Amino acid sequence: MDTEYETPLFFHVMEYAGNADTDVIDMVSGNPDWEPPTALREGLHEYADSEPDQFQYPPSEGLLELREEIAERRGVATEQVVITNGAGEANYLAMARALERDRGSEIILTEPVYPYYPGKTTMLGGTKTFVETAADGQLDPEDVRASASDETAAIVVNSPNNPTGAVYPRETIRELVAIAEENDAILVSDEVYDHFDHAGRFASALEFDSDNRIVTNAFSKSLAITGFRVGYAIFPPELVENAKSRHMLVNVAGSRPSQYAVLHALRETGPDYYEQNRDLLRERVETFTDALDAAGAEYTTPQGAFYVMARFDGYPGTLENVERLIDETGVAGMPGEAFGDSRGEWLRFALVSPRVEEAAERLARYFE
Repeated sequence: MDTEYETPLFFHVMEYAGNADTDVIDMVSGNPDWEPPTALREGLHEYADSEPDQFQYPPSEGLLELREEIAERRGVATEQVVITNGAGEANYLAMARALERDRGSEIILTEPVYPYYPGKTTMLGGTKTFVETAADGQLDPEDVRASASDETAAIVVNSPNNPTGAVYPRETIRELVAIAEENDAILVSDEVYDHFDHAGRFASALEFDSDNRIVTNAFSKSLAITGFRVGYAIFPPELVENAKSRHMLVNVAGSRPSQYAVLHALRETGPDYYEQNRDLLRERVETFTDALDAAGAEYTTPQGAFYVMARFDGYPGTLENVERLIDETGVAGMPGEAFGDSRGEWLRFALVSPRVEEAAERLARYFE
């Protein structure tokens, strides 16, 4: 069987920008440019002096101490936590378990959509249904309810959201859990940007006790360590064992030094670290959107995460236009068409560069 997967464009755009002859400001992917916690580096140094047995396989489902730490913080049983290869694998396991329940093959996704979700749906043999969000990225649960049926295996949502920056309020998450229960489906709640809630309205699906929701997360963004690949998924008790088996068959186990360093960082890092990074991002949002105002662009102001979507008159968000922008301005963003038809006129910029102000000025000059 020959399957055509939807390959996300992130690495294509990054490669194009890397090969450009000009100085390019990278605003493509969500790689934080700020320092990880001091305790993260300390943990790595400490691990380097470990005995040789600590350089071998960790438990497949993750270091027990790290799973216990996560379980305590999230108010769940340790047995429900599986440490994964980033949030990417966590979402893969969650969607796979939803489809394996034989309650249907449909995956409901939001539009615009983080491109890895539809790609995973195809890879897992599911069918895709898209529910469009409002202009500000907010999701109306009644639109989801109208789309859901006995064929719905999972509803996949991401709050704070990539690419719109929307943060779903508690009542939205509550209704999404209820819709999953009404249709015997699984709500997959990707909460990887939970530490980047600028609006103070983030609600976790874990606030609602249910056997019909799986929560995924990672430390990639919150600790500024996308290269460490440490994420996790929290499963209902009856779904966790097969998730562990699939994780073992795909990965054997995750990285022991990465998990060790993350555990040390969690234990030793206070709330000030996260607040400083939110403050930094708030300043960057203001700087970037002020310049977009000057350029006469339409844009989204994120309530969470660290992405801004912008629309420039007569300049649709195609891959060709993104490449032209790289060549002619030295600013690399993502084409809106990568996130679905509803944002085909838009471009998405990640504010994870110390050169945000310079990038904004280049765009303003180009489009004035």
